[in-house]
Amino acid sequence: MNILLRRIVERLVRTGNLKITGPDGGHHQFGDGSGDPVHVVIRTKRAARAIALDPMLALPEAFMDGELDVVEGDILGLLRIAYENMGPHGTVEAAWTKAVEGMRRAFRRLYQLNTTGRSKRNVQRHYDLSGEMYKLFLDEDMQYSCAYFERPDMTLEEAQLAKKRHIAAKLRMQPGQSVLDIGSGWGGLGLYLARTFEAEVLGVTLSTEQHAVSTDRARAEGLDNHAHFEIRDYRNLTERFDRIVSVGMFEHVGVNHYRTYFEKCAQLLKPDGVMVLHSIGRSGPPCATNAFIRKHIFPGGYIPALSEVLPVIEKSGLMVADIEILRLHYAETLKNWRARFMANRERAKEIYDERFCRMWEFYLAGSEAAFRWQDLMVFQIQLTRRNDIVPLTRDYIGKCEKTLAMHEAAHEPRAQPARKQRAQKRISEKGK
Repeated sequence: MNILLRRIVERLVRTGNLKITGPDGGHHQFGDGSGDPVHVVIRTKRAARAIALDPMLALPEAFMDGELDVVEGDILGLLRIAYENMGPHGTVEAAWTKAVEGMRRAFRRLYQLNTTGRSKRNVQRHYDLSGEMYKLFLDEDMQYSCAYFERPDMTLEEAQLAKKRHIAAKLRMQPGQSVLDIGSGWGGLGLYLARTFEAEVLGVTLSTEQHAVSTDRARAEGLDNHAHFEIRDYRNLTERFDRIVSVGMFEHVGVNHYRTYFEKCAQLLKPDGVMVLHSIGRSGPPCATNAFIRKHIFPGGYIPALSEVLPVIEKSGLMVADIEILRLHYAETLKNWRARFMANRERAKEIYDERFCRMWEFYLAGSEAAFRWQDLMVFQIQLTRRNDIVPLTRDYIGKCEKTLAMHEAAHEPRAQPARKQRAQKRISEKGK
């Protein structure tokens, strides 16, 4: 086994039960033997050298390329040992790995120059993958963001519906209002608001695949007079709206463009309007995007600390009315996604290939691990332009959620047979 890699692992892994078999066939044990055993096999000397020099990128790439395998336990178990020993804000302690991560932090703004054209290309890299592949692990409404687990025993579908109720309650939705959905995905949230409140929804996205699916869904459900989806950059909008919502899009804005983002939202929001921003964030200080995620999953993406977001809001003309931190909700969401993906892995392999499946497996496991044992979380920021727009206490949120749940229970059985089946059929056909 590479001596540099062995020294790194010896210094890092103080607790846990990790066994590594090197390219020469030698076995090495690390940790104090506590917890579930994890056995890793590194198959090539090249992979061992690369992991020693740049573990944050080289380890997942070795797994993708089949040069590293977990033969006992799984990737999540391996990452648990690493992250619990590193601490929530930690890095590998070797001087050269610290230098590599330091360079990434130094150049993080350069990686986030998300101009209009570059933003569209970045979105296409991830969101214009096969719709059928996403259906293998998402809920039936295709919600690709953190669910809201009101109860631990909730299914993924129930928790995603609870997320939509939670956001609608914070928006203080009223019938017939105009709503802008920035980063509208496959249309689930916009359609929910149009269906439940007869709202006039404009959803904007840069994904051709997501736009086609959401437009078909609106037509199939008979909501195309209320919900419209367009391929537009939010920076090019000029209309004004009663409500603005953005879920899972802010991670693609980039810290260089936060001022533009919030100033544009302030321009688009009516004086008595409400906005809800739902985004992944970090509870620790600003940091660089994970190298594997930036290169292979979300090019141009960045997860901010609140210390980078709030100062920009203060200067934009918007006021923070409420902030909520969702801690382990995304870890539970990712747990569900990973289980569903692994159950449908062979179909994913038919759509793409083995390397893609290994990349996606690491992405889902690595993301869950970061929410469980590092400093990732989700924040929801409620924004207004005046301090008298929302009630003085937060009681209204729970009351509204209960009312919406009763409404859904009363109306879902009648809506299910025709409209929903037609919508699902159209989505399925579009994803093939």
